[in-house]
Amino acid sequence: MSSSKSAIINMLWRFAERCGAQGVSFIISIVLARLLAPEVYGTVALVTVFTVILQVFVDSGLGKALVQKKDADQLDFSSVFYFNVATCILLYSVMFFLAPFIADFYNNPELVAVVRVISFTLVISGIKNIQQAYVAKHMLFKKFFFSTIGGITVSAVVGIVLAYQGFGVWALVAQSLTNQIVDTFVLWFTVKWRPGLMFSWQRMKGLYSYGWKLLLSALIDKVYIEIRQLIIGKMYSTSDLAFYNKGQQFPTIIVTNINSSIDSVLLPVMSKVQDDRNTVKLMTRRAISTSSYLIWPFMVGLAVCAEPLIRLLLTETWLPCVPYLRIFCFTMAFYPVHTANLNAIKAMGRSDLFLKLEIIKKTIGLFALLISMWFGVFWMAASLPITTLLNSFINAYPNKKLMNYSYFEQIKDMLPAVAMSALMGLCVYLLQFIGFSDIVTLFVQVFAGVILYVVFSVLFKIESFTYVKNMLMSFLH
Repeated sequence: MSSSKSAIINMLWRFAERCGAQGVSFIISIVLARLLAPEVYGTVALVTVFTVILQVFVDSGLGKALVQKKDADQLDFSSVFYFNVATCILLYSVMFFLAPFIADFYNNPELVAVVRVISFTLVISGIKNIQQAYVAKHMLFKKFFFSTIGGITVSAVVGIVLAYQGFGVWALVAQSLTNQIVDTFVLWFTVKWRPGLMFSWQRMKGLYSYGWKLLLSALIDKVYIEIRQLIIGKMYSTSDLAFYNKGQQFPTIIVTNINSSIDSVLLPVMSKVQDDRNTVKLMTRRAISTSSYLIWPFMVGLAVCAEPLIRLLLTETWLPCVPYLRIFCFTMAFYPVHTANLNAIKAMGRSDLFLKLEIIKKTIGLFALLISMWFGVFWMAASLPITTLLNSFINAYPNKKLMNYSYFEQIKDMLPAVAMSALMGLCVYLLQFIGFSDIVTLFVQVFAGVILYVVFSVLFKIESFTYVKNMLMSFLH
């Protein structure tokens, strides 16, 4: 099998895994949102602010370093595995002892037990992390499908049953913990790699020289993202935090499916040809044009259908999340540009440049946050599209020199998808004024949106449409 075909097949397996996982998660979130109050979601969000930040240390940048290193062997993988497990046990111990202080910070004694239980996911992630790096390194993304679907399905049953039984916040905690445990077990059962009884500080030093910059970059990014939730939880109410998170969840589900599928495959494929900058440029262009073609219509369609969708799926109780949903749709539509540019930089071994870009972007974003936080949660969210536009330029700027791919060229590659999506969105938005019920309106809007986008693609002879169609046919064949 050719390398390009192998990359496509692996990307589609990753996409199938993401779609299955997020599809089940989406259904679970709807069921649980109908069973649990927004305040319950807000309580769990307060805790995950800390666990998500610490999750960065689970990877430590070393997983990406293993994927990027051309000749990574058993000694490399085993050394990183033992280091990661030890790090995760240490992190869990820190969270265990900090739990009372976190509860005091939020004036919520219930959080002590919640923090101590849900933080155990850090230890489980440490056991799973290097298996994931092995899968990515050897392009075995089919393995992810079975582990992820197994974990999400079992955890769905656990979460819904406990929610029905009135366990409240513990239903969400149990769901998260079960998901990680089953996912890890299935991945270890299906992937045959096992750590050897070996360890090398010399190998760790070499991997860390590349990985520590990615670690610090990821840490800055996570702190920047999660500090918004920490501020909302402290300055405003748990309901405000729940609406903010729920508005973020819907576009995240769609973008994660597409973007992570491309992201997971792009780094190992680019790393293999990192010395051929023309090939890296072609891969980056393909990633931006294809993912933009797929993501923009979803984001525009979701934004214009937001109100009837939320009312139908989550009831009117959750309507305050609609403005946040629309803001995040626009914000996340630019993720393909971020991902493709940053993967090219990482693949060429420039983790130092990656870190510099992260510092510049987050300095700008923090400045916007410090201004907007005093005006309310909505304005905190509204600052994101502005910083996202600036970030897309900052991420693209170095690649003009690295591989002669300018930001202007990247905008040109995105423009057909953006223009067609905007035109489709305008037509679909007007359909809600016909006066049908929510379910009929949504059906008509979705059907019309898909037909219009395909017709526009054929009419204007969009190359990405042909590429996606051929890719799907190849996968099915």
